[in-house]
Amino acid sequence: MAAFLDFVRLTFLVLLLAVPWGAIAADEDPLQDVCVADINAQVKVNGFVCKASISAPDFVSPILRKPGNINNKLGSSVTAAGAANFPGLNTQGLSFARIDYAPGGVVPPHNHPRASEVLFVVYGTLRVGFVTSSPEFTLFTNTLYPGDLTVFPRGLVHFIINVGDTQALSLSGLDSQNPGASLLPNVLFASNPTIGDDVLGKAFNLPPWEIEKIKAAVKG
Repeated sequence: MAAFLDFVRLTFLVLLLAVPWGAIAADEDPLQDVCVADINAQVKVNGFVCKASISAPDFVSPILRKPGNINNKLGSSVTAAGAANFPGLNTQGLSFARIDYAPGGVVPPHNHPRASEVLFVVYGTLRVGFVTSSPEFTLFTNTLYPGDLTVFPRGLVHFIINVGDTQALSLSGLDSQNPGASLLPNVLFASNPTIGDDVLGKAFNLPPWEIEKIKAAVKG
């Protein structure tokens, strides 16, 4: 038994060392211990330049303390903490979010072009799913309960809906300080300027007046 456990430990260590961690990281590795974002700097860089002087409060944020407003057409509220509003996250390759849901509340299909997401259910019952890319377009869906975790792979379209009779709360960690979020309804029907009705009409096999109706509904 002891020899078997030693073999398992050795195998795990080999696999751990074999993973090219730098190659799979979403953001570049930091070049110093900390780089608290100077969000008022006029210099444009890929991220934020560092503040000249930092202190302990730079590494604490109350952003996620309060529930978001769920009195809206989606019945959900996403409160995100990234380097732009929590400067201590700058160069750390991390962001975090709380999502509050009314009964029936939904986070519509969307993706994060620069991050994978791990979601943890604090309370409530959620149905989640993601769809793989071409050519399969396979939907993977699950129902989650308090204490459950799920993962949304980087760049894949996913959704969340509260299928319970009470409010729900989930927390998400993402492996980028600026993961981005592209909501499909907004991308397709509420861009600025909007995608032409001729393009969307062909894509969805709908007449222009139907496309305009959908655009109005999404923007409203």
